[in-house]
Amino acid sequence: MEQLKHECGVAMIRLLKPLEYYEEKYGTWMYGLNKLYLLMEKQHNRGQEGAGLACVKLEANPGEEYMFRERALGSGAITEIFAEVQKNFKGLSKEHLHDANYAKRVLPFAGETYMGHLRYSTTGKSGISYVHPFLRRNNWRAKNLSLCGNFNMTNVDEIFARITAIGQHPRKYADTYIMLEQIGHRLDREVERLFNLAEAEGKTGMDITHYIEDQIDLANVLRTSSKEWDGGYVICGLTGSGESFSIRDPWGIRPAFWYQDDEVAVLASERPVIQTAFNVPLEDIKELQPGQALFINKAGKVRTQQIIKPKERKACSFERIYFSRGSDEDIYKERKLLGEKLIPRILKSINNDLDNTVFSFIPNTAEVAFYGMLEGLDNYLNQEKVKKIAELGHNPNLEELEHILSHRIRSEKVAIKDIKLRTFIAEGNSRNDLAAHVYDITYGSLKAGVDNLVVIDDSIVRGTTLKQSIISILDRLEPKKIVIVSSSPQVRYPDYYGIDMAKMSEFIAFKAAIELLKERDMKDVISAAYRKSKDQVGLPKEQMVNYVKDIYAPFTDEEISEKMVQLLTPKGTKAKVEIVYQPLEGLHEACPNNKGDWYFSGDYPTPGGVKLLNEAFINYIEQVYQF
Repeated sequence: MEQLKHECGVAMIRLLKPLEYYEEKYGTWMYGLNKLYLLMEKQHNRGQEGAGLACVKLEANPGEEYMFRERALGSGAITEIFAEVQKNFKGLSKEHLHDANYAKRVLPFAGETYMGHLRYSTTGKSGISYVHPFLRRNNWRAKNLSLCGNFNMTNVDEIFARITAIGQHPRKYADTYIMLEQIGHRLDREVERLFNLAEAEGKTGMDITHYIEDQIDLANVLRTSSKEWDGGYVICGLTGSGESFSIRDPWGIRPAFWYQDDEVAVLASERPVIQTAFNVPLEDIKELQPGQALFINKAGKVRTQQIIKPKERKACSFERIYFSRGSDEDIYKERKLLGEKLIPRILKSINNDLDNTVFSFIPNTAEVAFYGMLEGLDNYLNQEKVKKIAELGHNPNLEELEHILSHRIRSEKVAIKDIKLRTFIAEGNSRNDLAAHVYDITYGSLKAGVDNLVVIDDSIVRGTTLKQSIISILDRLEPKKIVIVSSSPQVRYPDYYGIDMAKMSEFIAFKAAIELLKERDMKDVISAAYRKSKDQVGLPKEQMVNYVKDIYAPFTDEEISEKMVQLLTPKGTKAKVEIVYQPLEGLHEACPNNKGDWYFSGDYPTPGGVKLLNEAFINYIEQVYQF
């Protein structure tokens, strides 16, 4: 499996009791900070290019800092940012370190409201200035805003044009900066509205500040900000006055879960991390619904509110196949079922020859699907044994029974992830040679020239790892046939909602379809799809159609898989190679609540997705062909 990057992971904690409460009960006022570390560390799978955290201290006096942030780059960013925070507490006496009141008055990051973020860049933009949370400062406490999110917006150009038309000037042309300015502008307007009301009531000085902070309604801010958002998102924010919020896109593309008791309210991108960090049962954790927002006001009151009318649910199925941790109860079952659903196709590929077939998986993400595949094979083999025993009649002899019952599914760990390719090896031939050794094999695990080898992977997107490493290394075991099984369908289309799959040229399925069209003298299909795509440039995105589907339409899934095998099998491979994919129906049966499948089907949930696909296809054709 070639590594897919995914944006991103979020975590929020709001302490609902004074810091003294946690010092007394848990032995430290850092309870919230420690829990945030746990939530982030247990979601490190969601982002290893950077991390950041923000904290707001409630009831700070004028002249005292109340909003804190720490960010870092790199795979060790979580450790680094928390180490930096802890430096603020080094050298303190034991009395001061355990004095919650002192911490509240004096120490940075000794607050009640925390927000953390893990980043994977899917836009190619890097550097500390792109690491969340983002911060918008103001002298009015309620106008300060810190923002982070798990999102990609598909209509940044439209939003940018609109907010600059009303006089705003975002610091960078990036969706996070633009959203920070957009929400920040609406927050300013909300504060000003309340300022005018307070003055009308005759309030002055700090009474106005307290009035604003007690009355502010972030639902108004989000409702007016989110009207034009097109994309998949979970956006979280803190204000300087102690308001917290999180909002999910109306299609439910990106995930968010939350939990509340009398001590704490918490939100994270994944459900099991809340279960583990707070030792709470699954049924106590709620899913943030599509178009819904979670609000926690300055007083600690927790509520949800529908901000955007929910659309047809299109939760990302890649979350279930690959991105989210497999420790989630439902995801674990779904991944096993994905493996089980492939049994008929696997049996067909090996001509039902279980005696001479070894089953394995590509480490490490396909392991759960592998267990599901084994269960399905065991069930099939048991049915076959029952049939054969029944054919023996009522008085079978022991030898016949032993012969039937001795049949087993043969499974081995044949592939081992051995080394990590180091990016400092830049010279092409050296890099390719090293890539070929990313995986190692268990020698002697097959009968050479006799056994088939079936290995399951969770997805095949670009196929580079198969070509550079996996097929060659598996061929050293001298199997009669290598069957690569993908627990997900063919990835045919780019993703624009948070996965780094944005160019048509990246997809081995697309390359295979193009090659088939050229081989069969059907280039007119390519030119027609290009012309139709070109003709809709400038149309409102809501009117655009996915004409890339025409490229795949003439072929069956099996024909495309066969061509992929030709493109990916290295020269000199002795074994016959076959690639078997999960059908789209199998995916939907295994993951019934996550119907978002646009990278497989081309059915984008938002108009912005179709618009960006149209641009990507046109760019590809104009770079490769002369139309």
